[in-house]
Amino acid sequence: MSERDDLWQRMAPVLDGDAGFVLATVVSTSSSAPRPVGTQMAVLDDGTVIGSLSGGCIEADVYAHAQEVATTGRALVRDYGYSDGAALDIGLTCGGSLRVFLERVAPADLDFFRALAEALRSGEPVATVTALPGPDAGWRGLVTAADSATKPDRGLHEAAALLRESRSGVVKVPSPDGGPPSDYAVRSFTAPAHLVVFGSNAFAASLARLAADVGYRVTVCDARAAFATRERFPEADEIVVRWPHEYLDELHVDHRTVLCALTHDPKFDDPLVARALRSPAAFVGAMGSRRTSREREERLRDLGLSEQELARLHAPLGLDLGAGTPQETAVSMMAEIISARRSGTNLPLTQVGGPLHRAR
Repeated sequence: MSERDDLWQRMAPVLDGDAGFVLATVVSTSSSAPRPVGTQMAVLDDGTVIGSLSGGCIEADVYAHAQEVATTGRALVRDYGYSDGAALDIGLTCGGSLRVFLERVAPADLDFFRALAEALRSGEPVATVTALPGPDAGWRGLVTAADSATKPDRGLHEAAALLRESRSGVVKVPSPDGGPPSDYAVRSFTAPAHLVVFGSNAFAASLARLAADVGYRVTVCDARAAFATRERFPEADEIVVRWPHEYLDELHVDHRTVLCALTHDPKFDDPLVARALRSPAAFVGAMGSRRTSREREERLRDLGLSEQELARLHAPLGLDLGAGTPQETAVSMMAEIISARRSGTNLPLTQVGGPLHRAR
């Protein structure tokens, strides 16, 4: 799913009230479907739409069937595929296919989604488990990663496994009495990836702004309090005034952490990058010219880093987009981060075969 899904933040006023809504969730996709499994859209009782499922291909049809679900209270599943007819035909004119599950959320059901919103606010990884039309239709459950051993019933074990892998999808669970199996839609919510920008220049400000818009949790760290300010970094989730390597020593770093050194100053960058390359971070980048990057590598060798460790460093940071301004340079840096984390080819789409939207 996306790094930072704000649908449930936008739904906060609805959850604070007492009116229901229809929730539409993408439960499966194939080929070049425009949005991943787990994408959600809500249609409120007053007709307001929050969120999007496909970028415009199917929203009108989903909206029409949401009105039906709101009236009858009966959940339904809709399949959408590529339409090779007129552009106005219902279908994904961009290619691919997806399945959408629509369910009525009555006022009596709001407590379930309030609990979900509270878990999301706390940053706890959580998954919703919803029975699709069938033997258990209408049942819902919340699962955390620790629930696989304690909640083996009703697909929760399988849901916890998907949550640990940050995946959403449909699990099929056999009936304990020999009846037909039940299908459950699992929607996993995990914390956004964490981008830590070390430095507080114009390039750092542009990268922090863009990363926040892409969906990362953003921290800006600089030892100079005069530059690491909220006025300069309004989009950052956190601003830290510390020596970069000291802050990194205390930071929880994992496979969802991206570390970028943008200070252009060896006394800040060298001890930071040395530690970063020996951490489990998903990506380590450093800004600078080719000469600066070569000189940095030599200093890191002198600090004892191996060639294998140095090979992890993305420096000079960024793809060759012909960028000139700090804003354009931030696009090139963010593009390399996304490409490295998603195994992109860095080629124009006209030169790449296969589905445009690959599995994450």
